[in-house]
Amino acid sequence: MVQISHPLVIIGAGQSGLAAAQQAQLHGLEPLVLEARERPTGSWPDYYDSLRLFSPARFSGMPDAPFPGDLDHYPTRDEVSGYLTTFADRIGAEIRTSVRVTAVHAQAGGFRIETAAGDEIEATGLVAATGSFNNPYRPSLPGQEHFPGRILHAAEYRSPEPFAGQRVVVVGGGNSAVQIAYDLAEVATTTVASRHPLQFVDQRPDGRDIHHRLTAGFDDLPLEWLAPLLTATLVLDPGKYGKAMADGLLDRRPMFTAFGSGTVEWTDGTREQVDAVIFATGYRPALDYLQPLGALEHGAPRHVGGISTTRPGLAYTGLELQRSFSSNTLRGVSRDAAHVMGPLAAHVRGAYAAVA
Repeated sequence: MVQISHPLVIIGAGQSGLAAAQQAQLHGLEPLVLEARERPTGSWPDYYDSLRLFSPARFSGMPDAPFPGDLDHYPTRDEVSGYLTTFADRIGAEIRTSVRVTAVHAQAGGFRIETAAGDEIEATGLVAATGSFNNPYRPSLPGQEHFPGRILHAAEYRSPEPFAGQRVVVVGGGNSAVQIAYDLAEVATTTVASRHPLQFVDQRPDGRDIHHRLTAGFDDLPLEWLAPLLTATLVLDPGKYGKAMADGLLDRRPMFTAFGSGTVEWTDGTREQVDAVIFATGYRPALDYLQPLGALEHGAPRHVGGISTTRPGLAYTGLELQRSFSSNTLRGVSRDAAHVMGPLAAHVRGAYAAVA
């Protein structure tokens, strides 16, 4: 067993953890970053093959690290993975890969971090930046346990080829659900099932991506300003999703009510044979390792703007809607990291001063 003491530990080396590491350095701290995967890319390599960002490259980079290539192109999954690897090298933080954190305990002066290898790391300050990909939300519907077809989450979807010639229902009303359904529609009979009608937003209303307009601030507005505007999930449409529905390539129906023996039951009572159902129903924070701290409530962190309300010295980055609509995106995560790092760095310095 190896014991290490460190002023600041960041758990996770995806975009959220790397943003936190960069901000920590700006505050004069040299963090130790722990990453469960083999590379500092977070979950990006595990997303589906056809995934592209919904914002152009010019709006998808970290501070002082513009995304390479044509600024108006939409980066692919693999491009983002490569970008994060390069960014990790650029900031030069100490990153230990293949280190999975299993539990964090409170102790005098900070935290005791346990790893799957049996090592222990002591930290004065801690940033939980593990995102949510490892904790996909899977609804439970009547009859689901007896459905003989394939049920999977978007986190498990890779490409349309295994579904060729099948009847597939994609559950969800957001960007990922529509992108996966469109992906599948070339080879399978595909329906999007959602609780609310899809709300398409023209992604290039004047020949330029809508993010050019969002630079005025909509994308970064505080959540209390956005809530009245977001009565349903919006889907950015580059011009092909709405057309695919209009052309009958895929369709949208209200969410089905139950599974049957190889079927789903639609709201009008009809049953239809279905081969596969893909839940594009989002994720929940992957923070089980914080359970011993008492920092969670029903699995969700108790915080204000990313600052823990239960444990001094604990902060978060990469939470969905942490402070704004873009909080857990490449575009927005650095602002949240900067927001939490000021108080966190002050806490760390204060703790060291107290024992000096």
